[in-house]
Order: sequence, then C-alpha cells, then structure tokens
Amino acid sequence: MNTPSLEIKELAFAYPDGNQALFGVNLSVQRGERVALLGPNGAGKTTLVMHMNGIHPTAHGSVHVAGQLVDAKDKESIKDIRSKVGIVFQDPDDQLFMPTVGEDIAFGPYNMGKRGAELDAIVDEALHLVGMSEFKDRPPHHLSFGQRRRVAVATVLAMKPEILVLDEPSSNLDPASRRELADILRSLDITMVMVTHDLPYAFELCERSVILSGGVIVADGKTPEILKNDELLKANRLELPVGFSI
Repeated sequence: MNTPSLEIKELAFAYPDGNQALFGVNLSVQRGERVALLGPNGAGKTTLVMHMNGIHPTAHGSVHVAGQLVDAKDKESIKDIRSKVGIVFQDPDDQLFMPTVGEDIAFGPYNMGKRGAELDAIVDEALHLVGMSEFKDRPPHHLSFGQRRRVAVATVLAMKPEILVLDEPSSNLDPASRRELADILRSLDITMVMVTHDLPYAFELCERSVILSGGVIVADGKTPEILKNDELLKANRLELPVGFSI
C-alpha cells in the first residue's frame, strides 16, 4: 500500500492563552489527491496547516508527511519536512522579497544546496509550470497581483514538495487571473490541500472536500456531495454563490 502524502492522527492543539483550536483531528491524504479544506473563520484551518510543516509543534497526536514524522524539535528533520510541504500564502508579498522573479524562485533551492546549471534548470522549470518564463528578470513589485501569486506558487514548486498547500488561492483575483491560476493548478501532478471559502473553486479543482468546524472534522467526502448538502453548508457558515448549481 502506498504511503499517504499526509497522515494526521488525533491531533489536538491549544494556544498559550488556553484557546483550544484542534480537538483530535484525523486526516489522511493520498498521493496525488486534491483536497479542499473548508470551514468558517476560526474553525482551526490555519492552525491545522501550520502543523503540517512544524510551524506549530505537535503537542498531542502525530503528523506524518510521506511517512516522515513532523517533529519540530528535530531541526534537521524539520528542514526536510519544510521542503516537502510548500505553503503558498494568501498574500504573495509575504513570499516575494528578492530583486527579481528568478532570484525569488532560486532562493529556496539555493539554500538547499543547489548551484549553477542545476539551479538554473530548477528556476526555469518552475517558471514554465506557472506560465511566467518571460518574467524571470522582472522585479516582482512590477507584476500584477495575479502574476505575483503565480510566482509565489513557483517559489514553492521549485522546492519539489510532496504537498502543495494553498491558502485562499483565488482571493483578490480578477476573473481572468482566477481562471488562469485554476488552469495552472489543474495541470500540476502533485498532492494539493487548498484552504478556501471559494466553494466553486473547490468544486472546480478538488475532488474531495473536508469541513473543519470548531477544531474538529465534521464532514469528509466527494466535493459535489458536500456542496449539495445545504444544511451542512449552512450549519458551518458556508455558502454557494447565488445561481451556482452543481
């Protein structure tokens, strides 16, 4: 049996102020799966994602990525985990800080020891995957918001991650940029976890959806079945746009 890309067992977490964010979460994501992580604000989605690469240390339960335990105390191991779990933040400007697009994409692989022609090839491949090859020498701040988000995706893809985690990938995009990003994400051969309130985007890109509410998983199934359940959506403060039908 193939090792899952992500295996979370009985994960619980409380912040220092005593706020309990997760209550015994169990989640398994197979290689190549695309899973939408849905839920209202404050449900624990971000907290869950931050456990996937050890930003939050695991206090109770366990998280494995490609069979490897996520252990924030093991500095060498956590470096490897963070190359396997690539998080694309909601604001691309949180990830882009180098003078040029090419340098931004090279930053991660360079720090993993890549140099010369090998590094150049990694950068060129990542740019190609997101349709941004011609912008390699441009300053990121000269790009549109949608273009910057694509470059942010490329910076993660350059690390050859096991899992691509996307935080609200469609937010603040105009319709054309939204469609272009969807086409790019659909073309990638990678395990994907997408945190989103954009239910049509989840429907378009993820065959499976998980609803997290109050720190527990309250639903896990095929995306069309989840989105057709009006009572489930209403109970978890999720809404389809008016006129959208499945």
